[in-house]
Amino acid sequence: MSTLADIAAELPGYDPSDLRVADATAFLEALAEPVQGTETLPLHEALGRVLAHDLVSPLSVPPHDNSAMDGYAFDGAALQPGQPLQLRPVGQALAGRPWQGQVAPGECVRIMTGAVMPAGLDTVVPQELTTPGPDGTIAIAPDVLRPGANRRLRGEDLQEGAIALQKGELLSPAAIGLAASLGLQTLEVTRRLRVAYFSTGDEILRPGEPPRPGAIYDSNRATLTSLLARLGAQVIDLGAVPDDPAQIAAAFARAAAQADAVITSGGVSTGDADHTRAMLQQLGDVVSWRLAMRPGRPMVVGRIARALEGKMASSPIQESAGSYENQSILFGLPGNPVAAMVCFLVLVRPALLRMMGVRQQALPYLQARSSEIIRKRPGRTEYPRGIVFTAPDGNLQVCTTGSQGSGMLSSMVRANGLIVLRHEQGDVAMGDLVDVMMFDAAL
Repeated sequence: MSTLADIAAELPGYDPSDLRVADATAFLEALAEPVQGTETLPLHEALGRVLAHDLVSPLSVPPHDNSAMDGYAFDGAALQPGQPLQLRPVGQALAGRPWQGQVAPGECVRIMTGAVMPAGLDTVVPQELTTPGPDGTIAIAPDVLRPGANRRLRGEDLQEGAIALQKGELLSPAAIGLAASLGLQTLEVTRRLRVAYFSTGDEILRPGEPPRPGAIYDSNRATLTSLLARLGAQVIDLGAVPDDPAQIAAAFARAAAQADAVITSGGVSTGDADHTRAMLQQLGDVVSWRLAMRPGRPMVVGRIARALEGKMASSPIQESAGSYENQSILFGLPGNPVAAMVCFLVLVRPALLRMMGVRQQALPYLQARSSEIIRKRPGRTEYPRGIVFTAPDGNLQVCTTGSQGSGMLSSMVRANGLIVLRHEQGDVAMGDLVDVMMFDAAL
């Protein structure tokens, strides 16, 4: 596994003092590797988990040719262009109760949706396209269907031996249903990712504490632990830690000892009281970034050793060289609430999903036309909070949520996505197409 310097060396033009979002994404993709360990769960407990191995179908779905309609099954070769067809029903096939008889020319079988197609029959005429005759026969008008119509073929959904679900599938209700359709009772999934979180700052108040001058309530702890829970991680909430080097070191030690990843917010800028960055230089292999993005300028990433309890390791990476499985990945986020959330959504969330083994890690994008002018200077990627809506003409449009201050958490509540303004992009005119990173199920 590469050191941070090795990873940086692979990125042309890497500049931690003015790091492009694309380079930060590539760096984190190399840093964050899937964790080891699996567990087997009943289907009803596997929702939202990550499939550990390719799931090979043990049978064909459907397991037999069957009817897609309530109607009458017959041999489609009897259909002749421009000619009506008269058939005599000789039996009935129900779902779960196949009809086992033989069908002669001019005969058909009454059949229900899902019932096995009787031997020698390949076409189903829906009941509403038939006319009953006085002698118990049915009549089919000319040219209303073709041979093979309304028949589901054996294995047309899945063939026995084919891959039904790929490794890394984030198990949705549809995926759980597909596994059930194969007769499976359990699925092997990756173990839950363990993520520790704590906030830093003397100004932090816990909800419920009385207000005091200069203090603010800790919204980051609530939003980020909620984002982690929505992601499906096992959240280790270590609360808030004051700006004291010894307490910060102890918090990192507790976090690293328990978690695959450690997330903290605050203390990553260059202020005199921002001890987090200095402390991390002693605890692990870390790098400080100034990101070319808005919101979310400062960020710290790296690895810290898991065996820090009771000591201050001056060089734990060297002590455990070649043993990176004993390291926790660190993400130090800015303290402003919106900046912390945007950095999480754009950079940290994909990295955590990669650690979980998920194949598709990015939030979905769509394009919409801006309903307003958006000012933007080239040289950084910007993520205004946006509201996507359907205009009267039926096309998608997007507007910002108004003021884009990085401390205005209410703007994230109103938004349903982030407008993505690329690094080299300038001002957006009204009516211009823009990309929008939709929140989907992330918030």
